[in-house]
Amino acid sequence: MTNHPATEASDHARLVIAVDGPAGSGKSTAARGAARALGFRYLDTGSTYRALTWWLLAHGADISDPDVVAACARRPVIEVGTDPEAPAIRVDGTDVAGPIRTREVSNAVSAVASVPEVRRHLVAMQQGIIADAIAAGAGIVAEGRDIGTAVAPDAPVKVFLTASETVRARRRTAELATDPTATVEQTRAEQARRDRSDAPQMAKAADAVEIDTTALGLDEVIREIVALAQAAPQAHQGSAGSRGRPPQTPPDSAGSGGRPPQTSPDSAAPGQNPPLRKAGAWST
Repeated sequence: MTNHPATEASDHARLVIAVDGPAGSGKSTAARGAARALGFRYLDTGSTYRALTWWLLAHGADISDPDVVAACARRPVIEVGTDPEAPAIRVDGTDVAGPIRTREVSNAVSAVASVPEVRRHLVAMQQGIIADAIAAGAGIVAEGRDIGTAVAPDAPVKVFLTASETVRARRRTAELATDPTATVEQTRAEQARRDRSDAPQMAKAADAVEIDTTALGLDEVIREIVALAQAAPQAHQGSAGSRGRPPQTPPDSAGSGGRPPQTSPDSAAPGQNPPLRKAGAWST
């Protein structure tokens, strides 16, 4: 899927930024905002797990059976766009950006994501997308739950976002505004269950910078991430690893199911820091 930002900041070319955190911590909104501010590509790894979960539910698969989930993990073709202005996600050619954000998918995705075969397949896909960005001389902000520990453990910039349970629930409920049955208390209970289910897959990297977003505005968090990127010692070298090479993707990785074609977006003026754009409201 060709879906990259139109411009890339050349003074931070090939920098990988890992943003992790629990549901409702604001990582998606902050990561997208940082990518826009820096002129980077943006990868929402959670959308790949949601896309597979949506497909399994749509096909009546028993997601409580790990063997069934594992057997189906590679069947749908999942395509992920990396333009932070409009991060597309498709399954077998169908746009599922809306359907994958329903409560039904949110309450089922943890069970799917916990299956080892699913993680192997989708982590390889995600690493391939990051590798493509680096090969094209682009920076990328990748967000999820295990970017700094599993997907891009050698990323020069790692951020772990947190927030109070109540604030996280409020943000998620606001995102579900079109669902009349969604309440803050119900969302909080569902979120707590998901936190417990996601715990084995989520860990703060030892070298990650933790940012508590509870009392911070979105623009403040974006500004902190941008500052970390601009201060990164490898910002001018580009690296997804400690030796300046992109992450290695296994031969049986995403195939046609997720790696966007390599393109070389236009560059910003050398030495010019991209402007910080007004980000708007929090979501998850």
